Amino acid sequence: MNPLAIAASLLGLVALATAAGLVWRASTGRARAVSSSDTVISVSELSADAVAGSGATLLQFSTEVCAPCKTTRTLLRSLAAELDPVRHVDVDVTHRPDIANRFNLLQSPTTFILDARGVVRSRIGGAPRPGEVRAELDRILAAS
Repeated sequence: MNPLAIAASLLGLVALATAAGLVWRASTGRARAVSSSDTVISVSELSADAVAGSGATLLQFSTEVCAPCKTTRTLLRSLAAELDPVRHVDVDVTHRPDIANRFNLLQSPTTFILDARGVVRSRIGGAPRPGEVRAELDRILAAS
C-alpha cells in the first residue's frame, strides 16, 4: 500500500475520532428537556428512605465505581440545600439492573429532574453542569 494513502487514512481516522470526541463532550452534562414525558416516578419505590421534593426532585442514578458520581452527588446536594422545595435522591443501580433497564440508563451518573408531581422534565447524561441544573430548576419551580 502506498505510504501516502496510509498517512491519509490515519489522518482521516484521527480527524473522525476528534470530531466524535468533540460532539460527545459538547452533549455530556447538558440538560435535555423531556417535553412530552408521561413518566411519573415515585422515588420511594426506588429507594425506601427517599423523599421527593415539594417543588422538584434531583434524582441521581449512580454506580459504585463511578468517580464523577461523587462530584455530582456533592453538586446536587448543594443545590437542593439552597432551594427549599428541592430534594436530592441518589439511587445506586450497581445491583439493580431492573432500574437501569426501566429508565434506559446508558451512563453514570444520569440525573432526572422531576417536577412536584414526579414527572420527568429533564434528563442529564454524565456529570451535570451547575448552570444547566440551576436553569432547569428555575424553569420547573417557576411553572409550579
